[in-house]
Amino acid sequence: MFPGPKYGGGALSVYLDGEPVVDVWTGWSDRAGSTHWSADTGAMVFSATKGMASTVIHRLADRGLIDYDAPVAEYWHEFGANGKATITVKDVMRHRAGLSQLNGASMADLMDHLAMEERLAAAPVNKVLYGKGAYHALTYGWLMSGLARSVTGKGMRQLIRDELAEPLGIDGLHLGRPPVDSPTKPSQIIIPQGVVKNAVLGSIVPKLAALQWSGGLGALYFPEMFSVVQGDIPFLDAEIPAANGTATARGLAKMYAPLACGGRVDGKQFLSPELTAGLIGRPNRRPDRNIVFPMAFHLGYHSIPLGGLMPGFGHAGLGGSLGWADPSTGMSFGYVHNRLLTPFVIADQAGFVTTAALIRRGATAARRRGYRPVPAFGAPHVGEEQSVAL
Repeated sequence: MFPGPKYGGGALSVYLDGEPVVDVWTGWSDRAGSTHWSADTGAMVFSATKGMASTVIHRLADRGLIDYDAPVAEYWHEFGANGKATITVKDVMRHRAGLSQLNGASMADLMDHLAMEERLAAAPVNKVLYGKGAYHALTYGWLMSGLARSVTGKGMRQLIRDELAEPLGIDGLHLGRPPVDSPTKPSQIIIPQGVVKNAVLGSIVPKLAALQWSGGLGALYFPEMFSVVQGDIPFLDAEIPAANGTATARGLAKMYAPLACGGRVDGKQFLSPELTAGLIGRPNRRPDRNIVFPMAFHLGYHSIPLGGLMPGFGHAGLGGSLGWADPSTGMSFGYVHNRLLTPFVIADQAGFVTTAALIRRGATAARRRGYRPVPAFGAPHVGEEQSVAL
């Protein structure tokens, strides 16, 4: 999959019954092909970030701070504006809130997470999409962070560290660019560095995206959208909990491990068994209104509701990075990479289904023949006090 420097690099980690059984990486983390991928190389995992943000919300719900059936406005009072008083936490986590469109937000707007939370709190619902499955490609993250901030006083960047990385004992889960002294080093995105501008499209697309029925275009388009993943990846300098998580494969695999094992990992209860059991949604083959493909969203994660193609649930991101849990087999895995090369995007996006089939086959063989956990590659979580001392 990564035969040379121009193809980037990636990593795969698999957990079985809450124990790491595969931890591999290969390729290069920079465009120049001078830095090899390592155990602590992270990738911007795009929409797989939504799985991280959703898991934070589940941790808060498990402590009684959030009720899925309660209106969001019960916690985030400003959210009740413009007729949104009855929209529930569950509505938002199932992408049915009718708030998927960016409504003309600029790149500068998207880089200001507090402004985006306020913007969404004040926004009216899209009457065409409200109550229907319509993927909130970018807005989902700020809806989650606004909700979480209202009950904790903390932003999602800090909550991912406090609620995920620390209790799981791993460093490889961050929102945005990891701190300079963090062991997790973000890889560069392998993508063409030039952009050919089309004046006609540049004039028409924003107008189409502003229409209520614009679907996926309205949920994804913003001016200069390609530039945010070029160069030093400006998107990493913001808090976009739907798209700019930096994660290692082991970070994602371990986060999903308790979701595949009754909420337990490392001998500790990460989530209660009752809440964990409720994360499995019903099969739903209805096409999503924004991306057409059926995603069967349930409480922040999606499944692949097509004839046992990929059992379990999790979240994939642009290019095919993803984290996944399969409670029926007690298996979880994380796969990350840094390639967005045009000829490979479609194959990479769909390729995780094939990868998952190979992993399931390997897990079946491991159970039959026996297996041993692999060593703990990758840096553990280190708290701020310890970091200062070090």
